[in-house]
Formats: sequence, structure tokens, C-alpha cells
Amino acid sequence: MPDMSASVSLAMTHLVPLAKEVDENKVTPGVLGFIVFAAMALAVWALMKSMNRHMGKVKFKETSEQDAASARTSADSRTGQG
Repeated sequence: MPDMSASVSLAMTHLVPLAKEVDENKVTPGVLGFIVFAAMALAVWALMKSMNRHMGKVKFKETSEQDAASARTSADSRTGQG
């Protein structure tokens, strides 16, 4: 496997002169930054929509104590724990 530090140092020597040409007071994210931000926003929107759809399927009906006790005894009788 090739040594990765050599390729990293080679890449840095090519990028350092490019960084010196940019005015430090006028650096902006640019088009790539906008595309990344827009993609992340779309992903969050899709996840929220999916979560909303799944939460709509959940039934939040609480069972009474009597129903819970009868469910426990029927489950115990099925497993043979008595």
C-alpha cells in the first residue's frame, strides 16, 4: 500500500499557492457551498416528511390497568409460565 503522507504533502504543495491568491477578506462559500447546503436542506425536509408520515401511523391509545393485567395473564398462559 502506498505511503499516504507523500500524496498528502504533494497535494498541500499544490494547494498552498492557490490559497495565497484568494483575498482573505472576501472569501465566500461559493456555488459548491450553496449546493451542499441545498442538498442538506432537501435531505432534512425529506426526513421530516417521512417522520411525520410514520408518526401519523402510531396509535397513542393508553391501556387501562385492567386491560394491561389481562394482557399479561394471557401472555403468561401462552408461554406456560403460569
